Amino acid sequence: MSVDPAHSLADSFDFGGALFHSTTSEPIQVAKNLAIQEVNINHEIKRHWGEISAYITSVLRTSGLTGVQAEEMAIFPGMEELSAMMYVNQYRKSGEFDVIILDCAPTAESLRFISLPTTLDWYMKHIFQMERSILKAVRPIAKRMTPVELPPDSYFRNVLELFGKIEGIDAVLEDANVSSVRLVTNAEKMVLRETQRAFVYFSLHGMVVDNVIVNRLIPDEVQDEFFDHWRQSQRDTVAEIEQYFAPVPVRRIPMFREEVLGVDRLRQLAKSLYAPGEDPAAVTRSGLPYSFVRQGDHYEVVLDLPFAEKAEIGLFKKEDELVVEVGTIRRHIGLPTMMAGLAPSKAQLSGRKLVVEMKEQR
Repeated sequence: MSVDPAHSLADSFDFGGALFHSTTSEPIQVAKNLAIQEVNINHEIKRHWGEISAYITSVLRTSGLTGVQAEEMAIFPGMEELSAMMYVNQYRKSGEFDVIILDCAPTAESLRFISLPTTLDWYMKHIFQMERSILKAVRPIAKRMTPVELPPDSYFRNVLELFGKIEGIDAVLEDANVSSVRLVTNAEKMVLRETQRAFVYFSLHGMVVDNVIVNRLIPDEVQDEFFDHWRQSQRDTVAEIEQYFAPVPVRRIPMFREEVLGVDRLRQLAKSLYAPGEDPAAVTRSGLPYSFVRQGDHYEVVLDLPFAEKAEIGLFKKEDELVVEVGTIRRHIGLPTMMAGLAPSKAQLSGRKLVVEMKEQR
């Protein structure tokens, strides 16, 4: 299932034809035991967002936008992600599919996707009922005082119904025995930096990355001096990737002679990615390599370091990373924005956990 507003899933399976594939708004069979779906927001508005979209459109028309402009602007950020979550919950409860693969958007949109359930849950518990009650009380007066139409009660019923359809999805996403994250990157420094940030953010949200996949590596069979520098650069970057993401397994995909489109070529890619008999859907890791915790007046970085001895451990801060050394092994931990300006003030090894206290420098 694609949750990227700029869908490319149907293109990967070489559907051809129209630029926008309306047929994929519902699951469509592409091979044995395999269906694909691209969340179509216009389709979803008609099905789930009718009352909400109608109200936002009416408000935008009041501001002077034309009908078509108002309808386009009424597609607010998050609609695709919430619609995808409804489908995931629906399929999970019905058992219609054994495995759901979410083809996510770039980092920023993916983070919005995983943080939406928590944000919406907070809104429903702390704001929704109060907002609904206040508007119900002031609606008769406001109608005479403002040209802007206040949302009808059916709007709130629609919001409540939608929330019910995604309730519990946050627990599913954060259950390491059920869900995992696979990061796909290229062996290029700029792309790697984006992947490192994604790794930090997913860890911050309690989601386990169980594979990092490095795509489009120049194969050894390419013997041309034009590619020699590129090949060496890729090797250096792959070594950096393995060091940074350890102990998460790093898989490699070579650059193919032809563009990978259609089921047959995707099968060829799968053979280079997974060993014979290996289950691609198996979650191979269940524990976060590190986590971030707020404790009173300071933050803590908690690392899982089995078998490490206190005398072997060294750590230092490098720009926005915490670097931990255990013997000859070095771990780079990207810090979230709120901790990037802090420095390690104390570290303690307790059992198999290293707890690093982070405070502001004085």
